[in-house]
Amino acid sequence: ACSGSSCTYVPYNNFQEYYAVVNATLSSPSVVRASSLYDCSGNIVEEWWQLRETLLGTCSGSSSLSSNYLRMNRINNQDPLYALIIDDNDVNYEVVNTSNDVIFVNGAWTDPFNRLAGDVLGLNARAIEYTQKARRSTGAKVANNKLATKRMLQKAGIPTPRLFAKITSRQELSRFRWTKLPASFVLKPKGGSGGGGIVVVYGLNKKGNWVKADKTQVLIPTLRKHVMNILDGGFSSKNAPDTAFFEQRVKIASALKPYSVRGVPDVRVLVYNGVPVMAELRLPTEESLGRSNLHVGGIGVGIDIVHGYTTTAIHHGRLIETLPGTRLELSGIKVPHWNEVLLLAVRAARATNLTFAGVDIAIDREDGPLVLEINARPGLEIQLANMSPLKGRLRRVEGLTVKSPDKGVAVAKSLFGEDLEQEIEDLSGRTILGIEEKIQIIDADGQPHSLLAKIDTGAYRSAIDASLARKYKLDRPVVGHKKVRAALGQETRPIVDISLTVRDRLVKSKAYITDRTKMNYDAIIGRRDLKGFLVDPAKRPSKPEVG
Repeated sequence: ACSGSSCTYVPYNNFQEYYAVVNATLSSPSVVRASSLYDCSGNIVEEWWQLRETLLGTCSGSSSLSSNYLRMNRINNQDPLYALIIDDNDVNYEVVNTSNDVIFVNGAWTDPFNRLAGDVLGLNARAIEYTQKARRSTGAKVANNKLATKRMLQKAGIPTPRLFAKITSRQELSRFRWTKLPASFVLKPKGGSGGGGIVVVYGLNKKGNWVKADKTQVLIPTLRKHVMNILDGGFSSKNAPDTAFFEQRVKIASALKPYSVRGVPDVRVLVYNGVPVMAELRLPTEESLGRSNLHVGGIGVGIDIVHGYTTTAIHHGRLIETLPGTRLELSGIKVPHWNEVLLLAVRAARATNLTFAGVDIAIDREDGPLVLEINARPGLEIQLANMSPLKGRLRRVEGLTVKSPDKGVAVAKSLFGEDLEQEIEDLSGRTILGIEEKIQIIDADGQPHSLLAKIDTGAYRSAIDASLARKYKLDRPVVGHKKVRAALGQETRPIVDISLTVRDRLVKSKAYITDRTKMNYDAIIGRRDLKGFLVDPAKRPSKPEVG
């Protein structure tokens, strides 16, 4: 506290914001002062760092020392508490540099509160603990050179997109025969990063000219100018002279095509010590101009490493449920060739001698999984997409002896499959449902009746069998009608108000009444009634008794 030129040290004034989010019962400095709290050295708590170690139990020997640095607590049910936690990566606290900030928590993570964010891996920890040694290794140098990576992977028998041609100098560019290129291809810089400098040609138009995904023409003078920019280092991280090369364009696997806009989705798998520890599906968008990179507007979708189904999705650091501009749910997508994808990722990391690597794999419609590139310093937004911090997973495989890729995949599924569902539920605040769930329908007299229902994210509105609706007196009053496409053509279905419970949660629905006597389930729950839930198609409960 200062008065004029005289300043006096006043304890308890440096942690007002800290105690507010750590412990709601410590509502003022006076309460802290009266609580007789002691730090790990036995001193009375007077500063925020003393309060931190006292409340979080981070004294010597405590297991939480390396994992907890902040716990969010809700003060009351109406509290709209919001958290923004950033690793600013600034060395000098007097100079603010926001260009390398990494957002760990941004609002959405604090909705259910009681979040632990201390195991989130930041850029500094990544560099010091996992990638510092790799920077001087042969593997890191290879990973920074896309052509060298391709050669090394192909030598190890790992499939990659086919190489058509390369241009290393202006002399080669002047002599280059453009007509030898196929109808579709991808032009890339050898040393580019973040998707910069990539041109994707999708085919030929009626005039015989190459076109992009949006049908705009790609003429040879434009390509020549772009190659010159690559050669001059326009997309190199150090602006050093570079090489341009042309390779096979991956054709999107049919299962992923509905979720892709103007580009090819890929799967990033983080491999550490021969074990795939985390994975995400990266989707291109209109905003990202067909690139799957998250920093330019791509979407990251976490993947259940055991079954290969997508879980939670992020766009610009925020949780989303559907593909922007559509009603397509982003959870529950089955990634094709999942086990092969994991095996390829481990094999690629081993082939390039990288202990810690991000392996990007695209799934071609005809050729299956292909390794696109390897990153020695992969981005860390994958933690948000999976709603799971990385440090804990990395520590669990630290020092393991993994003799083969198959063993590495088996270890991953054993370590990260057992507690994954609870982890996702805790972090997202949502309950995970299987494709069939025991529900209770409340009849007109308020009595519950149990039955097995199908959880159908492909249907917008829930539906109940007509005979069941009559039995429970739910067929009146009809609140509306809707024309829908059915198996036998178009039909008009009545809509009624019903109440049901899913996992003890009351859902008030406007459901169709329809004849489901030939169906496997008397009721389906559509995505209109699935707010607050996540769906894992691989999860199947044991069938309950139906009453």
